[in-house]
Amino acid sequence: MRCCNALAVIGLTLLATSSVALAFDDAKYPDLWGQWVGVRIPGVGGQPAFDPTKPWGRGQQAPLTAEYQAVLEASLADQAKGGQGNWKPGADCLPPGMPGMMTLFQPAEFIVLPEITYIRIDHVHDSHRRIYTDGRDWPKDVEPSFLGYSIGKWIDETGDGRFNVLEVETRHFKGPRSLDPAGMPVHSDNQSIVKERFVFDWNKPDTLRNDITLIDHAYTRPWSVSKTYRRVPNEHPEWLEYNCAGDNELIRIGEETYYRGGDGLLMPTRKDQPPPDLRYFKQTRK
Repeated sequence: MRCCNALAVIGLTLLATSSVALAFDDAKYPDLWGQWVGVRIPGVGGQPAFDPTKPWGRGQQAPLTAEYQAVLEASLADQAKGGQGNWKPGADCLPPGMPGMMTLFQPAEFIVLPEITYIRIDHVHDSHRRIYTDGRDWPKDVEPSFLGYSIGKWIDETGDGRFNVLEVETRHFKGPRSLDPAGMPVHSDNQSIVKERFVFDWNKPDTLRNDITLIDHAYTRPWSVSKTYRRVPNEHPEWLEYNCAGDNELIRIGEETYYRGGDGLLMPTRKDQPPPDLRYFKQTRK
């Protein structure tokens, strides 16, 4: 294992003060040091979608109910006219939430400790997933969030004394959330259950697979997809800051989204778009 592995670095920091750290054998855990990015499949059209093997939008062939197929169609129609549709990380600067965030629109960092695994992704805002692996049960009261509440378990499936699978279940969400930039919806009741299997092959240490199953009332059955991440071959990767509020030139006013031009003035984002309502501003009489 690398001496700079996040496991070793954090473990040494805790060594002097924590009896838990003394028992932490990081050689049993996958070496997830470094920067990880989503693998994009050549020939698949559109922006990265929830199922990476299929084109986005209708090409996903998602098992949506009729009600939520209509939500997707409305999102696509609005985007065709220049709007944002059901994708909230755009003009609204909201995080995509789980499980859409695991497409890795920006690089991810994995930090593994014996009782918790962190996943950090700088997309729209700095997202921190906390996957509790300390054997806890679901708490009685949880504040819903875009990321949800995650409980996981490390598994040694090969029997060689090293973990190769992290199973995770995530619940307790809030919205609005969508799965990809086409606006693939989840149900407004936010009762989603997301199950993941992070599979690590010790013979291919620069590849990580995430098998995701979404159980959601917007779908007629559980929807399972598989995402692959690869480690960037750079000992000192660059971590770019993503500041949605500062970098975003889209401005939402009422039900309309406008664009802020280089001159600082509002511009339309679609043909024949009405100007914003100026009822609260004193109008100049001609």
